[in-house]
Amino acid sequence: MEKSSPLLPPEWAPQRFVQLTWPHAGTDWAHMLPEVCACFVRIATEIARHEDVLVVCASEDEVRGQLAGADTSRIRFVELPSDDTWARDHGGITVWRDGRRMVLDFTFNGWGLKFAASRDNLITRRLFERGIFPADTQYASRIGLVLEGGSIDSDGAGTLLTTARCLLSDNRNGWTREEAEAVLKENFGLCRVLWLYHGYLAGDDTDSHVDTLARFCPEDTIAYVQCTDPQDEHFEELKRMEEELRAFRTLAGKPYRLVPLPMADAVYGDGERLPATYANFLVINGAVLMPTYASPKDEVARERLQSAFPGREVVGIDCRALIRQHGSLHCVTMQYP
Repeated sequence: MEKSSPLLPPEWAPQRFVQLTWPHAGTDWAHMLPEVCACFVRIATEIARHEDVLVVCASEDEVRGQLAGADTSRIRFVELPSDDTWARDHGGITVWRDGRRMVLDFTFNGWGLKFAASRDNLITRRLFERGIFPADTQYASRIGLVLEGGSIDSDGAGTLLTTARCLLSDNRNGWTREEAEAVLKENFGLCRVLWLYHGYLAGDDTDSHVDTLARFCPEDTIAYVQCTDPQDEHFEELKRMEEELRAFRTLAGKPYRLVPLPMADAVYGDGERLPATYANFLVINGAVLMPTYASPKDEVARERLQSAFPGREVVGIDCRALIRQHGSLHCVTMQYP
């Protein structure tokens, strides 16, 4: 019997667990470990209110100590070596095929060979070797292809949203648009790919991952970063991105419902602007976890995200620690349906 095409589910589909790869003294977080671990504790405990959590860590005892007083009954710990904490990009990407889960293990090369990633790149395979995934979950190596989870976003109905700046970069696969689309359609069962050619955030190491800029939401909705300040360096690029989004059409030929998220107030570290963004939210069972930055705009972003996810609680989590290493909430998580 011929196999059916795979299906890349949307993030709001039911989830079994979310993976976190915990900071430790051997990562770039060493100089601010207590601060960032406190943020991870908040993320882990909030997810555990709704579903299971997988914590990949250097020392289970250390992480349990940081979680002291928290309910850890839904948290599973696995000790594995790691270079860093960006589970969104070194984690496996799950598709459904013939009614079974298949976890695709693409190569993570440190966002185009910018950073060491050899240990991170082995985590997904080692999780399978440890028997972490349900027995009916199939492992599928895609070691010949470089792809990060933060670079793609699925509506679950055959449409993928991504950015040309990332997926067509020379320091990953060197794909043409046609080559990229062929690979994406084969692996994710897509009927089409929507490409953003504009939009970026200062300080972003990922070459404009789509999860920092624009995200699918239920009911043909896209939430995206909108910049309304002509003096902001992002104004022209994000305006052009907004125009691209307005030109997109659903499979039914209708415009998408667009939900603008405010441009986060500028955050600086060591004199450099950091890529603070409200688009880096995580959808989990029954809730949406949204990064906050101690700004009045936090509540504006929360209210707008609530309009995109009316049936879910939108919870803000202070991610000022995460942004110091040029990432945010979605970047440190990976969901598994």
